This record gives sequence, C-alpha cells and structure tokens, in this order.
Amino acid sequence: MQALTVIPHAAGSLAVREISAPEPGAGELLVEGLAVGVCGTDKEIVAGRYGWAPPGRERLVIGHESLGRVAHAPPDSGFAADDLVVGVVRRPDPVPCGACAHGEFDMCRNGRYTERGIKELDGYASRHWKVETSYAVRLDPALAEVGVLLEPTSVVAKAWQQVEKVGSRAWFEPRTVLVTGAGPIGLLAALLGVRRGLEVHVLDRVTEGRKPRLVAGLGATYHSSGLAAAVEKVRPDVVIEATGAAQVVFDAIAATASYGVVCLTGVSPAGRAITIEAGTLNREIVLENDVVIGSVNAGLGHYAEAARALAGADLGWLNGLITRRVPLSRFHEAFTPEPDDVKVIITLDAPAR
Repeated sequence: MQALTVIPHAAGSLAVREISAPEPGAGELLVEGLAVGVCGTDKEIVAGRYGWAPPGRERLVIGHESLGRVAHAPPDSGFAADDLVVGVVRRPDPVPCGACAHGEFDMCRNGRYTERGIKELDGYASRHWKVETSYAVRLDPALAEVGVLLEPTSVVAKAWQQVEKVGSRAWFEPRTVLVTGAGPIGLLAALLGVRRGLEVHVLDRVTEGRKPRLVAGLGATYHSSGLAAAVEKVRPDVVIEATGAAQVVFDAIAATASYGVVCLTGVSPAGRAITIEAGTLNREIVLENDVVIGSVNAGLGHYAEAARALAGADLGWLNGLITRRVPLSRFHEAFTPEPDDVKVIITLDAPAR
C-alpha cells in the first residue's frame, strides 16, 4: 500500500513508500483514504524542522488533516461502510496528566501526548488507514469534496470556545471581530464568526484574487491596508490572530476595544527579534481588562462542533477554500506554493463514488 512518508528532521526525505496495509483491531475502523490537507505543520515536518517517527521506526506517515470513507466497521460501533469520516489528530498521554484524564487531551499539561502524522503516530496520507471508533468523526455525506477542512475548522472552533469562556468572566456581548490572516485558519475563523452573528473583518496583505472574494462571500469586510488602517475603521471586541507574524501579533494585542480578547492561533517562527514598547502595552492590557490567550489543537467536542459548522455552511464557499487538488503521485506540487493558494490537498486516488 502506498503512503506519503518522511524522515523527521531530515529535509528532502519526503517520498511515497510502500507500507503494510493496516489491520484494524477490535474497536477500530478500516478507512479508505480520500484526501489529506497540507498545512504549515506539514511543511515544517517536510523541511526537517519538526516531527517524530513512531518508536523504533525511521519514517513517519504524514498527514493529519484527513478525510476517508469507512471500508469496514465493527458491529454495533455506530459506523457503517461508506460513512464519510475524519480521524482525530491527538491522543492523550499514557500517564495521564489531569487534563488528559478528564478527556481534554488538547490541553495536555506534560507534553506526552501523541499525534497522528506529527508525533510518534502514523498519519492519514495513505491509501487506507485505521482509526479507533472513539477518535473518528462522521461527516454529512454532502461534505465529500470538502470534508478535509474539518480538522482546521476544529482548531478555530476551539479558539472561539476559548474566547467565549474568557469573555464570560463578566458581561460579554461582542459585536465586532478582526481576523488577521486570510489563510485557511483565518477564513474558517471568519466563517465561525459570521455564524455567531458578529460583524467580521479580515486583514491580509493581498489586494485581489481569491482571498478578498472569499471574505466578501461571507458578507464580511476585507482589509489590505495594514492593521492600523483596519483598526481605525473598527475597534474590535475580539481578535483572532492567524498569521503568527510577530509584529502583527503585538499590534493586534494593542488593537482591541476595552475588555478585548485576543486569541493567538498562528505559530511564530523562532529567532526573529522585534522592538516593542512593553510598558505601554502592559498598561493598556491592565487598565482595559484585556486578555491574550493561545489556542492550539482540538478536542472531541470541537470536532463535533466543526462538523456541524461545515454541514451548515455554503458548499460553494467551502469549495472555494480548496485551491488545488494534487494526486498522491505528484505530491511535491502540494508543497510548492502558488500565489493564490489557500488550502492545497493531496488526493489519495480513491475511486469516486
């Protein structure tokens, strides 16, 4: 069986290899792989900067943004052949920490969790894969072309949940949100903001093309003249930061209205220094009761919420997020960016149904 594999921390090692077909055990689904999404984490792994192979193995099957169709399900599992499913990425640590013991493995305290396609567990970029029924999420059949968006949607579902939990420490009725970055995470965060009835603004550098059209398709407002210009027009109650650009991060923290919440979802590259006026920033955060939080990964409840959000979204708009569909045989193309890219996926050459 073919799978897309890499030697973690070895740049240039990405290759399609033959591996053994999975043999599901009790309580596991056998899934025909349809597609995997490519994100920044995958690119870091391929560049040799990140990732861990399963113990005793040199290579890791990558791919954590999954989509597949059930080929075989255990009796009484709640799943059936041909169900459209996505596999959850993270598994709790075996110790476990308190958060993992309470089912909140996305908030693991000791870092001993494992992750499909990232950390010590093979991912989903293979012709077939298996997954525990308790870590499989069924999708609406109408999402067969776009269901690979579920994992990134689960990430922003968690981010919005964190914003609302923090806001609930006092009266909180946000009206405006600024999303910085119009990549997949930013656009999906905007989608969930619109679903909440908020006035949504999205900031990015590009001035034309797919990203402004997608924002307009949500009924949101697109900005490309910089953060200062955007904030001059709207003092946001909530900022979802999805660029990871250090200067944007700190500027966004200072941009909110009083009692503002900034949720950081973009991972910044290390090693770049910037100068900030920390005293003024601290003063504003304290005197305005502002909050800055980080959010990463997702739990089972976030996947369920994301599945509902995608089922209720416009399919044409969701399809617009997927810029290119690259077959497994041409996987290198998926890691070569093109100017108008939003989300690139690798199709696993499963037969159409």
